[in-house]
Amino acid sequence: MSKRIVILGSGESGVGSAILAKQKGFDVFVSDKGKIADKYKIQLEKEQILFEEQQHSEELILNADEVIKSPGIPDQVNLVQRLHAKNIPVISEIEFAARYTSAKKICITGSNGKTTTTLLTYHILKKAGYNVGLGGNVGKSFAYQVAKENFDYYVLELSSFQLDGMYNFTADIAVLLNITPDHLDRYDYKFENYVASKFRITQNQNQNNYFIYCADDEVITTFMQQNKMNATMIPFSIKQPIDGDGAYLIENQITLNYKPNQNQPLIMTIEQLALQGKHNVYNSMAASLASSIVNIRSEVIRESLQDFQNVEHRLEFVASINGVEFINDSKATNVNSTWYALESMSKPTVWIVGGQDKGNNYDDLIDLVKAKVKAIICLGKDNKKLVKAFKNHVELLVETDNAAEAVATSYKIAKKGDVVLLSPACASFDLFKNYEDRGLQFKAAVRSI
Repeated sequence: MSKRIVILGSGESGVGSAILAKQKGFDVFVSDKGKIADKYKIQLEKEQILFEEQQHSEELILNADEVIKSPGIPDQVNLVQRLHAKNIPVISEIEFAARYTSAKKICITGSNGKTTTTLLTYHILKKAGYNVGLGGNVGKSFAYQVAKENFDYYVLELSSFQLDGMYNFTADIAVLLNITPDHLDRYDYKFENYVASKFRITQNQNQNNYFIYCADDEVITTFMQQNKMNATMIPFSIKQPIDGDGAYLIENQITLNYKPNQNQPLIMTIEQLALQGKHNVYNSMAASLASSIVNIRSEVIRESLQDFQNVEHRLEFVASINGVEFINDSKATNVNSTWYALESMSKPTVWIVGGQDKGNNYDDLIDLVKAKVKAIICLGKDNKKLVKAFKNHVELLVETDNAAEAVATSYKIAKKGDVVLLSPACASFDLFKNYEDRGLQFKAAVRSI
């Protein structure tokens, strides 16, 4: 009898997993507590995969040999706890798909910058002519690509939720950009649990694998001092020179050193980078080191860093209207992302902030708000915490509950030479479907001024 695999959640990762499991001969069942999107329903029907929506039938789930869980479903939910109690393995799509590919996997995580770094790394490999897939938290489902494509390399953006469901998976190249408090509601409000989750990207690595990490991040370096790392380690820094393999910044010059690939280090100025801002120097270094390890020539890396187009909803320039610039940073769903956004502002800023709070501490933003922000527009159902945090630090604070009103109000307040920045520091689910929906509504409101 074939092994029974149940998939909880029918989004991109769930449907991709179902297609791969069916292809490998398993008895497959998909269950979603919500409604299944039409495009995914069509795929499941075409592949003749059984599914249910708007319910979880326990009798059809608790008889699984293995369960692949959507990263959006917390481990704490009753159904997952019952699966654990029955010793039924609960894994992520990434863990499952990796069993069926021998491709090299470049895996990127961090609290911030992982989407940009993943897309930049993918861009470099594509430009070098590599046969490469893009997956994880971005692009098509990794499992779907393993089932339907035949890539030699995968660049995978991995969230802590995906890493939590990975056990035997090994990253050929692991990249850890930074660790700052995020999603603590999923980690018993213990930062050390979240840190340990991020470091799962290094599990099962040996000296034939690589671990690229930010040497300036004290959380990362402290954990590394206390825990043995088995991979070949390659640091990057904007604060100190790196001896040996790695990347570093001195004044405005980046030096990238990975000896097996290059007789001479790759040297560039930060002005040459397509991605501007301190955080993007880190992202560019990390992507360059990963690309060097897979033998991409310096000239290709240099060109790619110069012609890369940034991701939508991440410090995305929308329009300039009567001298007022509008920037969409809807993807900034935590305080640290917003810190980077505010830090990169060089003009007086009207800041649109708010949404579903994830246990945020806004203290780290106060100095930047005092230095750069002329007015705050709150965009959320419940703005009490934001009002309390910032009311004494700005001249003007206005509450709104929809994108159109937030944009109209900000435009009234802003003067020529100012910038209106949507950088919410919060999840979007109080008023929007997701951060993309929030960003699109913001852009539509700007364009209708």
